[in-house]
Amino acid sequence: MSDAGLGARFALAALATWRVTHLLASEDGPADAVVRLRMRLGAGRVGGLMDCFQCVSVWVAAPASLYVSRDRRDIVPAWLALSAAACLLQRRKDEWTAFEPVANGGEPHGMLWPEASGT
Repeated sequence: MSDAGLGARFALAALATWRVTHLLASEDGPADAVVRLRMRLGAGRVGGLMDCFQCVSVWVAAPASLYVSRDRRDIVPAWLALSAAACLLQRRKDEWTAFEPVANGGEPHGMLWPEASGT
């Protein structure tokens, strides 16, 4: 993994891995297609995996690792790194959304101690 475009390919694959994983694990999907897929899979083992961002990211990262890797020996490390990158992006997204203003009061979550907000 030493050619000049590696960083760009990895970044692109990491963002794509996050996007597809987020779609499958956390969204309804276009025309509720993902919700219907989850309902078909049910509460069994595979259906339960669809609710776990980290689990889904492992499988979504597998084909993306082929895009990143130019040498067969690099596929497994790229696979794991892409899954890890998606998990880190998800963690950061969760941190950012924790500070979005609340619709009813306008107070950001976790930004102020209860004493400072007058409650």
